[in-house]
Amino acid sequence: MPDSFFATSKNRKRKRSGTKDAGPSSSKKPARGVKGKGRKHDINGTASKKRAAADEELSDETQDDGDREAIDDMDLRAPDVDPNAYESGEEDEDETPAQKRLRLAKLYLDSVKQGLSLADGEFDAAEIDRELISARLKQDVMEHSGKVHLFVADSFDLTHSPSLRTKRAHRFSVTAAVASEDGRWLFTSGKEGAIIKWDLHTGKQVHAYHKIRVENKGKGKGKSRAPPGEIAGHTDEVWALAVSPDGKYLASGGKDRRVGVWDVEKDEWVKGFGGHRDCISALAFRRAQPSLQIPTQLYSGSYDRTLKLFDLSTMGYVETLFGHQAPILSIDALRGETAVSCGGRDKTVRYWKVPEETQLVFRGGGGSTWHDDLDGMMDEDAEEDGGAGVRKKAGKAIDSTMEKFVEGSMECVALIDETTFVSGGDSGSISLWSTQRKKPVFTRALAHGMDLSQVEAEDIKTIRKPRWITALGSLRYSDLFASGSWNGEIRLWKLDAKLKSFSLVGSLLALGVVNSLQFISPPQAFYTSALWTSPEGDSETLAQIHGKHVKAGTSSVLLVAGVGQEMRAGRWICKKGEGYVNGALVFALHPRT
Repeated sequence: MPDSFFATSKNRKRKRSGTKDAGPSSSKKPARGVKGKGRKHDINGTASKKRAAADEELSDETQDDGDREAIDDMDLRAPDVDPNAYESGEEDEDETPAQKRLRLAKLYLDSVKQGLSLADGEFDAAEIDRELISARLKQDVMEHSGKVHLFVADSFDLTHSPSLRTKRAHRFSVTAAVASEDGRWLFTSGKEGAIIKWDLHTGKQVHAYHKIRVENKGKGKGKSRAPPGEIAGHTDEVWALAVSPDGKYLASGGKDRRVGVWDVEKDEWVKGFGGHRDCISALAFRRAQPSLQIPTQLYSGSYDRTLKLFDLSTMGYVETLFGHQAPILSIDALRGETAVSCGGRDKTVRYWKVPEETQLVFRGGGGSTWHDDLDGMMDEDAEEDGGAGVRKKAGKAIDSTMEKFVEGSMECVALIDETTFVSGGDSGSISLWSTQRKKPVFTRALAHGMDLSQVEAEDIKTIRKPRWITALGSLRYSDLFASGSWNGEIRLWKLDAKLKSFSLVGSLLALGVVNSLQFISPPQAFYTSALWTSPEGDSETLAQIHGKHVKAGTSSVLLVAGVGQEMRAGRWICKKGEGYVNGALVFALHPRT
């Protein structure tokens, strides 16, 4: 029986008034906005501005219809929003549901045609246009399913891949390189604090966002850091870049602890987000085209072990994600409201489900084993003595050494589809993960080989160590991904049909330390205008290649690599000399003819 102390005599359910003219307030006092009732007026019959502002803030009464427009007649939409965005064509009151579905389908097809840039006179056949639209519709359906549906790794010709190399524009090592999805702009960042904008059609520099110098107002760490809202730019090294799916915004972050947002078309600083207490080390946009239902979402990772989510549609902060126990080094995201991040020395990859506010933890830290035979190679019938370090060859024992490298840090991660991703670390291993399992599905040890370094010691002349996996990038929802290190090449890998393992497909020359990798699929018009993408330098030949492979569902892609002389966050590896790249490398991967 409930306690009488907590009993109330009031009825909990308040009845609504049956009249439409009743105001929201139940107060019996007269409204302040009506003349002659509780409000004084000056000679001209208007109240003072100060008193009017106070009334607007404190009063919850409504004015009568003569002074203010009724709520039903007011246009509550934002003034800068296209009014047609809320309407899907001209609606008819007598329109049936079937007619409405047909009208919406026609509007969608028109938008697809505009997105594909199908102008009159392109290729000459309406059949090709229909094939393009059909392929686009199938791709939209499969991408919404969130599963791998493009098996194209074997279709690319990696032996004749034209490439574009940016000229020297950064004084220090390049830390990141990203391109817009339409293939129009390319951005690179460097340790000197500058961001360079390039025209991806010609490879020429367009604009530079320079580092802003701040006067040191005191001694000690952090004394010269200005508040986030006072400076329109970065004041220190830039480590990470990301371009929004619609190509409107560029996000950047680095050692000044701020996430910067730039307007790509106007080349202007839009917003600086603070909140992180250490360096910004990773950035990723949600790869879904922004709309009224889907905002432009940005993820940022920091050395302060937290992720933050920002909404660039309103230029506001959303929330902070906690969980990692070490600096976050890499983030990736796809169409869904999920993200994946790796935490460096905590040896975990975390899969974040943002709407559910939950996370899945995947623990790495596996090792890779290296055998070195001192007296020759083993025959096929040779036997290995289990764990004793001695191998037998035709009845003769030979000495061998076995080295095991344990993963101490997980450096990079890349999503393949909504439930599958790959990770790489300082043990040189690449691991394939699924959200359905806590352990790796498959691991490729020493994916970029061993690094031999000379040391000054009497008993040890050389030291063997695995080359770190410094960057990973995937062609989203496909069986193709790339990895980078400092062995002079970018390696391309192919997933099997059941997503249980992967194998090497080929490699591309890249001298230096690969700090970032990105795949993009620009529209067909890009390849006709960018002459460097044609293997023979002829745009007509390239157009024939695209027209031939349109029906097969394969198209050319670009691989963007940020290559520097050093690692982006340190100087553990230094690759300087003739032929080494300190800039961006863009490879055009075309299907085989």
